[in-house]
Amino acid sequence: MAEHQTGFFRRQWKQDGLFALCARLILGAVFIYASIDKIAHPAAFAKVVYNYQILPDFLINLTAIVLPWLELVLGLFLIIGLLREGSVCIVTVLLMVFLGAMIFNLARGLDIHCGCFSTSTDGTNNVPMAWYVFRDGLFLLPAFYLFFHTFRAQGKIITLYPNRIAVNTLGDKKEVD
Repeated sequence: MAEHQTGFFRRQWKQDGLFALCARLILGAVFIYASIDKIAHPAAFAKVVYNYQILPDFLINLTAIVLPWLELVLGLFLIIGLLREGSVCIVTVLLMVFLGAMIFNLARGLDIHCGCFSTSTDGTNNVPMAWYVFRDGLFLLPAFYLFFHTFRAQGKIITLYPNRIAVNTLGDKKEVD
């Protein structure tokens, strides 16, 4: 019986491939690491959220409490492979929202502390906001790879082929103009 059993990551690697497994593990670790300091210091994280000057005041504390726990759960789900489609989708959307918020503030001329991995500004006061935008843009690469890998493998992404035939989620084929 033991020869038929395989380890968890070996099964995941065989099922998804090495790149998808690595992308899941990396993003999962990033989200877990990002959540730890925010969970430990919700008041300081609320100040970081406030500094973005995007959310209305009544949503700041709620965001500071819910978002770190969501990041922790999503990170764990990515590493374990639980609810993979939803986790990948939510992580990709969150990363796009985070990047959008930073670009929005950069465009407004606000150079604030990102708050991505630490609520403390010690040692990060000299880091320009453009660096955070670049770094979060890099985090989107494995997220997009996972998104397209996950949904394309299941046939849930509409694909246009060179002969102009579209395949929908049901597998029906039809001519496209």
